[in-house]
Amino acid sequence: MKATVLATFLGVFLTCTYTAKEATKKTKKAKLYFALTDVPQIDCDVKAGKIINPEFIAKCPPGCQDVKHRVYGTDIYASFSSICNAAIHSGIIDNTGGKVLVQKVAGHSGYRGSFSNGVRSLSLPRWRESFLVSEGKPRKGVTYPSTLEYSSSKSTAVKSEPKKPEQDLKGMKSADTANTSEKASDQGDTAHKEHQTTPVPTPATQMATTTPTPTTAMTDPSTTVPQPTTTPAATRTTAAPAKTRPGLHRVRDMGSSSVHPAYASVVAAAARQVQAAKGRGQNTGPQRQEPVATFQRAASSPVHLAMEIDSWKSGLSLFDTGFSSKEELNPKPLESISQGNQNCKVDLSFLMDGSWSIGKRRFQLQKRFLGNMAQALGIGSAGPLMGIVQYGDDPSTEFNLKTYANSKDLRNAIEKIQQKGGLSNVGKALSFVNKNFFLDANGNRGGAPNVVVVVVDGWPTDRVEEASRLARESGINIFFVTVEAAAQSEKQNVIEPNFVDKAVCRTSGFYSINVPSWFSLHKVVQPLVKRVCDTDRLACSKTCLNAADIGFVIDGSSSVGTGNFRTVLQFVANISKEFEISDTDTRIGAVQYTYEQRLEFSFDKYSTKQDVLNAIKRISYWSGGTSTGAAISYASEQLFSKSKPNKRKIMILITDGRSYDDVSVPAMAAHQNGVIAYSIGVAWAAPDELEAIASDPAKEHSFFVDEFDNLYRYVNQLIQNICTEFNSQPRN
Repeated sequence: MKATVLATFLGVFLTCTYTAKEATKKTKKAKLYFALTDVPQIDCDVKAGKIINPEFIAKCPPGCQDVKHRVYGTDIYASFSSICNAAIHSGIIDNTGGKVLVQKVAGHSGYRGSFSNGVRSLSLPRWRESFLVSEGKPRKGVTYPSTLEYSSSKSTAVKSEPKKPEQDLKGMKSADTANTSEKASDQGDTAHKEHQTTPVPTPATQMATTTPTPTTAMTDPSTTVPQPTTTPAATRTTAAPAKTRPGLHRVRDMGSSSVHPAYASVVAAAARQVQAAKGRGQNTGPQRQEPVATFQRAASSPVHLAMEIDSWKSGLSLFDTGFSSKEELNPKPLESISQGNQNCKVDLSFLMDGSWSIGKRRFQLQKRFLGNMAQALGIGSAGPLMGIVQYGDDPSTEFNLKTYANSKDLRNAIEKIQQKGGLSNVGKALSFVNKNFFLDANGNRGGAPNVVVVVVDGWPTDRVEEASRLARESGINIFFVTVEAAAQSEKQNVIEPNFVDKAVCRTSGFYSINVPSWFSLHKVVQPLVKRVCDTDRLACSKTCLNAADIGFVIDGSSSVGTGNFRTVLQFVANISKEFEISDTDTRIGAVQYTYEQRLEFSFDKYSTKQDVLNAIKRISYWSGGTSTGAAISYASEQLFSKSKPNKRKIMILITDGRSYDDVSVPAMAAHQNGVIAYSIGVAWAAPDELEAIASDPAKEHSFFVDEFDNLYRYVNQLIQNICTEFNSQPRN
């Protein structure tokens, strides 16, 4: 009996144990299945630098193998690259898409371009952050997010384009025209609505509940703490006071019990001054209202209105723009975080104008501007680093990147700079910076973009185009802040008209700011900070897409025909639009030929991509014979003899038949003069002539298609070959 009971009990126990194990296995399988399938999807154009997560698995859609999704590097990629196209380049996935494991790593001092798996990656001198791609399988012991965090604090389900700096400027201007009392009322209504509808954020939901700023360029790490604009009045004291950056309109509530400590310290400083004045028997009546009145005046300036919209940025002081704090309140500047603004990791050099033409008063205004920039940037070891070079007759380094690691010390050092005097030799200063400033010994970090901001009064007294181009080709991004204009007496001595357009990377206006007066220089602090910190647009160093003069030599003979000629022009346009076109980037020219030759437009004729494409569209079909040799000689003389120094000279010749004259001698002369020649043959073109025209090796510089409608197939291949050659050659 006992044996029977024991056997029964043992059987039940074993059955329960087996059932529990099976349930556990199913649960584990379910969890594993969830972990492997719950993978966030990204678009083809998503760059690694836009995602905050240091390691994640993402799913790429089909169709990402496209030249517009740029990739920089080989095996290890700059974070400026498309994740999905980098994965295709590395062979992890193909154009049908798939899962990719992404791991963020440190920035590198150089990225090598290559052609792999149908994708052309580009070279880049340096970048602040890199990433690796591998098969999209979880690593043991690593938990992967099901939703990715973007730098704009948006999830993958919500995407938005950040405001361009130009839009911010327009917003500032329009805001400045609004009535101050109406704005105060509007903001009060908005705050009231927020208090009614916004729940109290908990530590676990702070990132989600914090109102995102309109721009991603200057995101303050401290914004993970709930800000007053999103927190009810009753709970404001729960936020960490030292990290909170309240909106400027909160100053209007200074009479309330929830005044921010930063404002309270300012008011306390003012009160101490009032008490001291009383002790000296001075009339303190008007001063009692000074702090509030001062804030209200500042709030009406465009820069402060911009700050109301954007919220406070890292290390920004109330007194950085608008008025002088020394004479009115003399508060201590807000100290920047020791690590600095980690969302703005750039190595920055300011070229300050120390010439005699600026005068002592304006030199002091310039120093104040530089101090405000240091404070607004949030200088720190993990954020932006800043050095200063003063120029006049000769440039000299005031201090380099590693001299000061916080905004307070940097501002104190700027105050002590003495004016050196001399001429405004900007070109010499740029050459000096290019050769001497961004060295490892001077604190250059390699992974951070190199940026130079040139402040110039009036007009340079030497040439800047050549020096700035060489600096850009070394990977330096150049910004110009031009103050006022050349005086009437100076205009006769102007050496280089339109020097800014020739000096900066592109003529879109992003790299240049003009200020009408030294006394309004403070207004550009915030716009300039946004541009300098917009590291996604700091890709100004020369690549295969912005470093050439490209001349098209187009066969307009009778055998081509009107319809096919339009197809050739479309082929020319499709190639041209892939390049960065401006007066300081890639330039395009065109020649049409039959027995004779005609210059359709020269390299300096058009300086925007749209103008070039319109000019190509307007080319009219000529019709006639085929003298290709004479056309090559004509292009050498009319186009490439006028190419800029250090520009790569690329000739792309399209023909549909054998030439009536010799092509080998003119082609050899062009090669000897530095012209890289590509030949495209259609239908009855002679293969031996195509090889004679093409640069060595001929198989990489000559192409043949059986009919005009197939020309489009060689657009990407031609661009890839141009980039391969560029990446394999030493830089000028």
